[in-house]
Order: sequence, then C-alpha cells, then structure tokens
Amino acid sequence: QVQLVESGGGLVQPGGSLRLSCAASGINFRFYDMGWYRQAPGKQRELVATITTGGRGNYAESVKGRFTISRDNPKNMVNLQMNSLKAEDTAVYYCNAKRPVGPFDYWGQGTQVTVSS
Repeated sequence: QVQLVESGGGLVQPGGSLRLSCAASGINFRFYDMGWYRQAPGKQRELVATITTGGRGNYAESVKGRFTISRDNPKNMVNLQMNSLKAEDTAVYYCNAKRPVGPFDYWGQGTQVTVSS
C-alpha cells in the first residue's frame, strides 16, 4: 500500500520559515519524481516544486529563490524548505510521487500552511 505522509505545516508570520517533509512508503522511492503542490481556498491545485530521480529541482516562478526542494533517497523522504513566506503562500500543501514512465501517480493527504500576522 502506497502512503505519502506530509508533516511540518502550521501557522507562521510573514517573513518566517517552515520546513515540510513527506515520508513515502510502499514505492521504490528512488525511481519516482517527487513534488510539492498546493491548493488555496477557491483556487486550483498548482505546482510548487518538483525534484527528479536525478535530483534536479524545478520551481514555480512565485517561489523561486524562497523555496528549496530536496530528497533523501535512503530515508524515502522529500522536503520543502520555505523561507520568506508570504500571505499568498497560505494553502494546503500536497506531496506527490510520480514515475516518469507509467500510470503511477500518488498523492498525500496534505498539510495546512497558514501565513498570517
């Protein structure tokens, strides 16, 4: 059974930092591209950052220079370091695991991030 479990969300003031983590099980982690997506109230889910099996990161323009995605293959984990947070970063953040080839695409349950003073 595939499980992606996010952690690290919470309430933070503008300008603050949070680190999200996603623990994966039930998949051969090193063969999956991993990603973080977010969905704000009334909006569609959008890409935040992805990292390939080879460790190459890709970021939405809105988070470039502020967020960093990383992966730890031995621990089956992907992390998202979020700095200089803004109110518009408020959303539920979802972890995603996707094989580059084939219909293997999994989602976590999400973790709430709220940026507010």
